[in-house]
Amino acid sequence: MTQTTGITITGVSGRMGQMLVQQVSLNADTHLAGAVERGGHDWVGQDLGVAMGGAALGVIVTDDAAVAMQDAQAVIDFTAPIATIGFAKAAAEAGIVHVIGTTGMTAQEIAHLAAPAERAVIVRAGNMSLGVNLLTLLTKKVAAALDEDFDIEIIESHHNQKVDAPSGTALMLGEAAAEGRGVALADVSDSGRDGITGARKRGDIGFSAIRGGDIVGEHDVMFAGAGERIVLRHIASDRALFARGALKAALWGQGRKPGEYDMLDVLGLND
Repeated sequence: MTQTTGITITGVSGRMGQMLVQQVSLNADTHLAGAVERGGHDWVGQDLGVAMGGAALGVIVTDDAAVAMQDAQAVIDFTAPIATIGFAKAAAEAGIVHVIGTTGMTAQEIAHLAAPAERAVIVRAGNMSLGVNLLTLLTKKVAAALDEDFDIEIIESHHNQKVDAPSGTALMLGEAAAEGRGVALADVSDSGRDGITGARKRGDIGFSAIRGGDIVGEHDVMFAGAGERIVLRHIASDRALFARGALKAALWGQGRKPGEYDMLDVLGLND
């Protein structure tokens, strides 16, 4: 029998964590190797399947990342920036692939991933879906083709429990647009409009965030010129697509050289 890839999941009680558990069980190439929750959580010490309200899975939820990773070949992490930095160190020590779907990371926090990436494969993306990554490429190309007579606006919508804004995907699209124009996003980002803001600054890349209900994820990139608009759109209706993308990244990373990668690498779309 062919050996499957062991996957450890962090933040396993969350909506993405539980979705990942389901997708690991459905994927013929993977099996669940470990489950992590924060210290003091009710699930710690319980069988994961029982904690999820089903049959026992034989995997005990732990708050010790090193223990959870000892029999794994990859860890998938949709948690919080500080937690992700710690998991990156643990994954590097274990020598396993670290797939990061955590959003809201600052440049300083991302910089902490450089040292672990010297020892292990890290795949980090603001969004794990094929469609969004194609949208990223299109955004870069359209931004490169149009000059600053076209204002760029990125409009994103998510459920009412999302804690960061703009979303990681919106920022990824903003980075692509800025790269297409040959500028740094930090120099042209406009995400704080409120009150009397004055006229829009030429060349800025604007962000708008909508939060409500159970919206999985919607992203529009609008290029607005005089008398015309170009709108690129992606709508996610099932968050399972993010879990499937993360599993694809975990499998892709097996046998790769240590380093930092993204989903464009996984999908073979990088230049």
